[in-house]
Amino acid sequence: MTSVEVNRPADLAVAAEPHNVEAAADTDPLPRHVAIVMDGNRRWAKMHGLSEAEGHSAGVDAIRPIVEHAADRGIEALSIYAFSRENWTRSDEEVGTLFALLEAAIRRETPDLVRQGVRVQILGRLHELPETTRASIAQAIAATAGGRRLTLNVAFNYSGRSEIVDAVQQAVADGLAPAEITEQAIGDRLYTADVAPLDLLIRTGGEMRISNFLIWQAAYAELYFTDTLWPDFEPATLDAAITEFARRSRRFGR
Repeated sequence: MTSVEVNRPADLAVAAEPHNVEAAADTDPLPRHVAIVMDGNRRWAKMHGLSEAEGHSAGVDAIRPIVEHAADRGIEALSIYAFSRENWTRSDEEVGTLFALLEAAIRRETPDLVRQGVRVQILGRLHELPETTRASIAQAIAATAGGRRLTLNVAFNYSGRSEIVDAVQQAVADGLAPAEITEQAIGDRLYTADVAPLDLLIRTGGEMRISNFLIWQAAYAELYFTDTLWPDFEPATLDAAITEFARRSRRFGR
């Protein structure tokens, strides 16, 4: 891309095979790709008489068991919404806390992610992040590159609309004529181009919207909303969402 530096898979030639969604709907009740909008940290903190920073810290702690459980269940990709581009409007103190928690979590969790065979990818505009954050992210991506059990997509400084803009700009930069900018051409240039299509999108915290998260990918995803606040989200909560997913009939317009 010539105008915007973004984080995307380095080699789209090794992207996963296209997901046959119709066949999967009939034969495979397990979602290959699950995404979670991790909402409710601040409300959880208020309910427990804690600071917002402590709520965000509890939210970070809740990620590890979900990653482990997703890998154990055989889910191929887990995408989590950690920081949106809209989150920059929050206070400098809260933004600073979120960045510090991310960097600390990366340093602490990377060795265990390597052991588990989890590959880390960051979805979002990395060039807008502080240099120290970019360095920590680069180290985690490099260290976990060989992971094959699960791809963990961490959406940080992410916007679904920006992702689509970035994909279209990349198509133009690649020299595609207007008629060549198809859905396939855009899909091949999304941040998630090398993982299975999104099957299940979960939002915690009781809100019923997807908040600009994976809006292209969610076109035919199943949506699951739970009142559980993110710090209280447990493997059993994920299992409940997967069970509900398996009950649904995915017709894809048929």
